[in-house]
Amino acid sequence: MRPKGYLIFHLNLAFSSIAAEDRPDVIRICYHSLLRFIEDTAIPVGVELTGWTLKQIEQIDPAWIKQFKELLKTKQCELIGSGYSQIIAPLVPYEVNIWNQRLGLKEYVRILGGRPDIVLVNEMAYSNSLVELYADFAYQGFIMDRDNVRLALDLDGTPMSAVPTHAQGATDTVLPVLWADSILFQKIQHYAHGDIAKADYLQYLKKRIEDGETLLPIYCNDAEIFDYRPGRFSQERSIHSEGEWNRLHDLLSSVTEETAIEWISPTQALRINNQSIDRKVSRLTSASHPIPVKKQAKYNIARWAITGKNDLWLNTMCHRIAKQLSQAATINEDHWKKLCEFWASDFRTHIEKKRWDTMCKKLNDFLHELNLATSEPTGSNNITMVEQDGFEINRESDNIYLSVKSAQIDLVLNMRRGLAIKSLAFKSHAYKALVGSLPHGYYKSIALGADFYSGNLVAELPTEHTRTTDLEPVIPNFQWTKTGLEISSEIQTKLGVLFKTINVERDSECISISYNFDAKIQKHISSIRTGIMTFLPENFADTVEIITANGGPVQEHFLLDRDFDHSSVASTLVSSNGGFGSTNGEITIQTGHNGLRFSWAPAECACMPLVQHMFCKETKLFRLFFSISETDDTVSCNRDLLPFCLKIQPTNTKCILSQEI
Repeated sequence: MRPKGYLIFHLNLAFSSIAAEDRPDVIRICYHSLLRFIEDTAIPVGVELTGWTLKQIEQIDPAWIKQFKELLKTKQCELIGSGYSQIIAPLVPYEVNIWNQRLGLKEYVRILGGRPDIVLVNEMAYSNSLVELYADFAYQGFIMDRDNVRLALDLDGTPMSAVPTHAQGATDTVLPVLWADSILFQKIQHYAHGDIAKADYLQYLKKRIEDGETLLPIYCNDAEIFDYRPGRFSQERSIHSEGEWNRLHDLLSSVTEETAIEWISPTQALRINNQSIDRKVSRLTSASHPIPVKKQAKYNIARWAITGKNDLWLNTMCHRIAKQLSQAATINEDHWKKLCEFWASDFRTHIEKKRWDTMCKKLNDFLHELNLATSEPTGSNNITMVEQDGFEINRESDNIYLSVKSAQIDLVLNMRRGLAIKSLAFKSHAYKALVGSLPHGYYKSIALGADFYSGNLVAELPTEHTRTTDLEPVIPNFQWTKTGLEISSEIQTKLGVLFKTINVERDSECISISYNFDAKIQKHISSIRTGIMTFLPENFADTVEIITANGGPVQEHFLLDRDFDHSSVASTLVSSNGGFGSTNGEITIQTGHNGLRFSWAPAECACMPLVQHMFCKETKLFRLFFSISETDDTVSCNRDLLPFCLKIQPTNTKCILSQEI
């Protein structure tokens, strides 16, 4: 069978490093060059861009729009959808994703007179429930990067034909997938920039064809990478003297001559996948990779969640706005459009300073317009004194452990370790503790020769070679509230003062752990993981599920069936390698008929859950972290650490997944 190849170019005038005043140059240098490339090569290219980018081009260069419409009409290229803004869908509430698609399609129809049939996953940040989202908007299929899905499904090293042809969503909804390929598109970029020889590229491509690939995503990435440099990095390559669009044209001519590749459009390629005799339907994620993204591990979901100039603050404010808009008595489309613009991914990476400052002013003005607080969470901290009843409180004789019991809860705290949880049990679980502390020596392997606590905080500062925790001796303060008992402490750490409060409810099965930070802590570039939970292996069934929402209408279920660690470094610059979106503000760990639901308010602090799961011979290490700060190449030292409150409640729902999905 003759191999087939396809090309997709991504256009993004919101690209983080492009200054607003440089947008006309980008259109002239990159986007007009793309249209000439389409005309000259006669390759039916896919062109993907957001409604926002399309609107900017319409305002700056109407001639480009006119030419693009003509190429679409004559089917020399085709439109690929995105949404109104380039939003990281697994990190935003489902209603925002709905509005982003609705507003995007409206701009496509208004400006171009039609809508796309295929949609590209923004930044290739994928969750299962995007299948339901795309199906709701009548897309025929979607484009997703293949490499990290292969890792998620444990298919790395297998033939490319082993990957699914169709993606199953969080429910039974199924859509065909058109695969992109990080290695292939990076090879094209390396050649265009002069970093590899044409012969090296052709040799690599021929090897892929010899290995049996018949449908090749030759290029599925940025158009702005050719003949343009935004000046983001001091080590940026200079523009090749031959012209990089010229080199791309020349390379693809050689590909045609030496490989006999037949060039097809993205919709033709999708049709081949959809009509494949060897149809493979699967979910594309796993607990180890719940949100696959493109390229190498340093490009993981934390990049847009809790790093950047001030991602935690920015995402929290967006959640705050989304909550208000969803509860409004009337629909204001302009407000939803503004919110989609503020949730654009490029504000969360290497955003150009002037654009960042402008965005912050506009966001604060919008918050003021909606009568929303811009930093501290809303609500009252006033506490009403009530009777001291319903609890049995004991300090053990060695003054290490503090025991707090009610009719619903049995909680033991470690006063020598910053009120870390030694054990937490609920009545509905017959007082069997699912989380607590595992002492030094619990694991026989020296690789795990440490104490593992629950309810604690760990901050790591790679640039300062410092690691600090809240595991310090404390003298707890007690306050009786309307709903129960408040246990608080002020903990002096190496970075500054941490204020920690544990609330135990009297008449319900619920406790909460709250963290507040003084200004000194906020000045450090660090990873900060709060509310760390260590699960007690002896009280867990063989089957364990993680249940949470990642931007979709329903919760997704993930089976713990292999070793992985989201909290481990991806590189010396990148402090984590994955995590969950948890856009509904909760994540549940279910084992057998028992489980724990951990919940928080994303509109107060939009944290990111991470999981560590390791088999250790006869047992395993299973921990859950709630990160409010990670480090990577986008990070700034002026980020806000917002107060964080984590609730813990029991569940009694049976696991629904088996070993075979």
